[in-house]
Amino acid sequence: MEQNRKKEILIVEDNADLASLVQLHLGDINCHADIAHDGAVALKLYQEKQYDLVILDIMLPVMDGISLCRKFREQGVYIPIIMLTSKASEIDRVVGLEVGADDYITKPFSIPELLARIKAQFRTIEALGKKNTQQDAAADINMGSLAINVAKREVTIHNKSIALTAKEFDLLTFFAKHPGQVFTRTQLLDQVWGYLFEGYEHTVNTHINRLRLKIEQDPAKPQYILTVWGVGYKCGEGA
Repeated sequence: MEQNRKKEILIVEDNADLASLVQLHLGDINCHADIAHDGAVALKLYQEKQYDLVILDIMLPVMDGISLCRKFREQGVYIPIIMLTSKASEIDRVVGLEVGADDYITKPFSIPELLARIKAQFRTIEALGKKNTQQDAAADINMGSLAINVAKREVTIHNKSIALTAKEFDLLTFFAKHPGQVFTRTQLLDQVWGYLFEGYEHTVNTHINRLRLKIEQDPAKPQYILTVWGVGYKCGEGA
């Protein structure tokens, strides 16, 4: 991705005033944005144009954000997706992460926070591109029966492929590269998500819970990602 090229963003939001406000401020970080006010228009735009990131509201006319996120992921091209959720909809956040969203932000939100989240996603993509170009990420990481192919972003357990979202993969790989080291939730937000916002430590908890459901034989007794009570989490040796 060229450094000076304007990033293309798709805003999927039925609140016209909010969508226009976000579109305006995206120009401050060298981004151009298209707006779709319903799910059908958003899907059409997504299929016609190559975007660098999607900002996706959950409550939409025609097609809801969860269904739309699933449709986007079926297209086969990875693009970061940040979901917008209401404060009371914890289940929506969990389901959104499960179907492939990379991050979520709760309404009402501040524009600086949203811009920080977007820039963090771009940094992750650019860092991954550099690693792939330099063949820096070719080595496999093995933890017991779990294997991570960093270059191909693939995870297997007992040679069976495990489907992870982009952020789940980044989180697992970060732990695997620092075996035995304990990280607080704030440190994980900084290192894996690339931003620090007080009160968003539950983002880490949600991702770790989803990751454990996918990789642990018994999520209640994890072997790969261990809780260090009163501190945070660390990587275990695995099964």
